Amino acid sequence: MKTTPLYEKHLGLKGKIIDFGGWALPVEYSGIISEHEAVRNAAGLFDVSHMGEITVKGEDAEKYLQMVVTNDISVLSDNQIAYTAMCYPDGGIVDDLLVYKYSREDYLLVVNASNADKDYEWLKNHVFGDTSVENVSAYYAQLAIQGPEAQTILQKLVKEKLSEIEFYHFKDNIEIDGVKVLVSRTGYTGEDGFELYFASEYGPKIWDLLLESGSDEGLVPAGLGARDTLRFEAALPLYGQEIDKDITPLEAGLGFFVKLAKDDFIGKDVLAAQKADGLKRKVAGFEMVERGIPRSHYDVYADEKKIGYVTTGSYSPTLKKNIGLALIDAEYTKEGTDIEISIRNKNVKAKIIKKPFYTKKYKK
Repeated sequence: MKTTPLYEKHLGLKGKIIDFGGWALPVEYSGIISEHEAVRNAAGLFDVSHMGEITVKGEDAEKYLQMVVTNDISVLSDNQIAYTAMCYPDGGIVDDLLVYKYSREDYLLVVNASNADKDYEWLKNHVFGDTSVENVSAYYAQLAIQGPEAQTILQKLVKEKLSEIEFYHFKDNIEIDGVKVLVSRTGYTGEDGFELYFASEYGPKIWDLLLESGSDEGLVPAGLGARDTLRFEAALPLYGQEIDKDITPLEAGLGFFVKLAKDDFIGKDVLAAQKADGLKRKVAGFEMVERGIPRSHYDVYADEKKIGYVTTGSYSPTLKKNIGLALIDAEYTKEGTDIEISIRNKNVKAKIIKKPFYTKKYKK
């Protein structure tokens, strides 16, 4: 398995290491629920150094990105970030990613770890004009500090006023004890927080400085388990579950990030037709009415027929109930609709509820 620069730190903190898409990463330290609650109420620190980073540069960089992603990159100001999808010609999703804009000729893409090599090949295969694409994943360590106390904790380590970094914006070359760090106000938990990118050899040093800085505020190291329950409560998609090569961004509920009004982009024709014809299936939220925990790929039934499958299901530490997301026939996605989840060959009652399950606490 591949390891991040913080592997030894995880072992030292008695992190429970699992194989996550070929990476040796901690699923939990003190426990998924306690780490989840720390992020909701104070702050959690995540090692996300396994994520992929790809630079796109050149005179045609903006025009090129407009062709390969669904969102409109042209409206970004410098130091602004866009969430977007990258699609195949049939509308299925290559990956979901963040686009960091330094300038019209200089961008940083942050992609999912399991897709980094595939994404890089896809991007290289569609290059045109004066555009260069480079996979710089090995250079970066990436940490995420998330939760209501995140700004207070990080502010102790930097001179710049973090309150001036708006949501989905970033500032580069912020110094933490002599280390130059890119700090962005993004996240994957539904809470306010920051992502930190810097040269990988400084990973252990920055990790220790953050944990020390947050000791009075209740900062805890948090693993993949809490990362998943947090993003799931906020109904944020995970590649391989709510989104993949067989699911379009519209079906996944990501229509806001598909700008059909802009010039051509890969997959546009199919997505425009899908929107015009009306969606046949959608990702919907549900809660269990009877006892049982829904899990990924469990079948969903209604009117004595299979209508889809669970994409993510879990006990929600915040709501204290069993909930899930499911890709199902569109006619059954109305709030209050009765459905059934097949759990161990038994159909268990559930009902459609509004998503997100958790009200996001982003800094506006």
